[in-house]
Amino acid sequence: MSNVTKLRDKIPDNEKVTINLGFVDLGRIDLLVQEGFYSNRSDLIRTAIRKQLDSHDADVRRTVDRHTMELGLREYTRADLEAVRDSGEMLHVKVVGLARIASDVTPELALETIGSISVLGALQAGNDVRKALADRIT
Repeated sequence: MSNVTKLRDKIPDNEKVTINLGFVDLGRIDLLVQEGFYSNRSDLIRTAIRKQLDSHDADVRRTVDRHTMELGLREYTRADLEAVRDSGEMLHVKVVGLARIASDVTPELALETIGSISVLGALQAGNDVRKALADRIT
């Protein structure tokens, strides 16, 4: 196959997404396009998605911050985990160094608040907490 010439090596700058819409929603979109509010269906859908993502900007930033690795010692106290639980969030612990889960943290609280643990170094936690989180520790 040495005579095959590639026409393009360009990596696409977007991804196609397929969605199913009800007939009424589709009709409403077509009406807005027809009235000139949007150039086409895709324009409306892209605009709607961007607006929705913008409305969650703070949530996205918090999530990115939570997923960032920490360097050094990071201790998770009972109060820390209770605050996470009360906010309805889930931690993804990524530490380079020492991650310590306080001795007064119950296995139930740990399960409610810690989605995953990745430690390059050492993890200190009670045996019962370690057992509870065994499938979340990498």
